[in-house]
Amino acid sequence: MKKVDLLDLKILQIITMDARVPFKDVAEVCGVSRAAIHQRVLRLTEAGIITGSGYNVYPKQIGYSTCTYVGIKLERGSMYKEVANELEKIQEIVECHFTTGPYTMLIKLYSRDNEHLMALLNNHIQEIPGVVSTETLISLEQSFSRQVPVVLPSEEEAVGARKMKALLERMNAEGIIVDDPEESFEAIKGKRGRKKKDE
Repeated sequence: MKKVDLLDLKILQIITMDARVPFKDVAEVCGVSRAAIHQRVLRLTEAGIITGSGYNVYPKQIGYSTCTYVGIKLERGSMYKEVANELEKIQEIVECHFTTGPYTMLIKLYSRDNEHLMALLNNHIQEIPGVVSTETLISLEQSFSRQVPVVLPSEEEAVGARKMKALLERMNAEGIIVDDPEESFEAIKGKRGRKKKDE
């Protein structure tokens, strides 16, 4: 997976708060050109770090009043992929997870009402080969929903990382081997100093 740098994190922090913010505004905050932002967002999308930029639809406003989580037990855990492929065909299911704990799988779905939910369970989900049992948990209210936080490193950490990278590049050019990449900046710097003294 592509590693993200400080600029990537700044961009992600801004666009996860508002996906509609113009690239020129992102560029102004980040101190780079609009073209640079466009290229970065494209690369982050191609790398699978940004997974979408569409609008979210409120299910209740279009008739899907019941949000339900369903725990599914399978005959064998190895059947997960085959069952997941069948579950994906049911358009009311919006999430599917392979889990630890009492269930083999956990899905999230939206239904119009309880009758619709029962039909999905009895006529579709429970009819899939390999499904042994299901347990239904109806959401009474969604308290909140949010994106995972994008945390920027402190300025001190960012400066330290740049110094470490520059030092390692110089040491590599000088033929000095760093056995432990987790060594502190001062420890690696001291190792370089000792080599120069020996020379």
